[in-house]
Amino acid sequence: MRQVVIDTEVIRLGQFLKLWGVVGSGAEAKLLLAAGEVVVNGDAERRRGRQLVRGDRVGVGTELVEVG
Repeated sequence: MRQVVIDTEVIRLGQFLKLWGVVGSGAEAKLLLAAGEVVVNGDAERRRGRQLVRGDRVGVGTELVEVG
């Protein structure tokens, strides 16, 4: 599984989606989340401010990455 490496202890989901390259802005992240397209650790997630830590798994569509 591919990892997206963060340089802090935690990162907000909206920021992570931008770092991963799935979205280009916070507004795009908000739309993606509102559509129910994002899964965190197997559960649908709609909160842009959800805190992620290393080891969490985030999926969008058929892509899945691990926070590293």
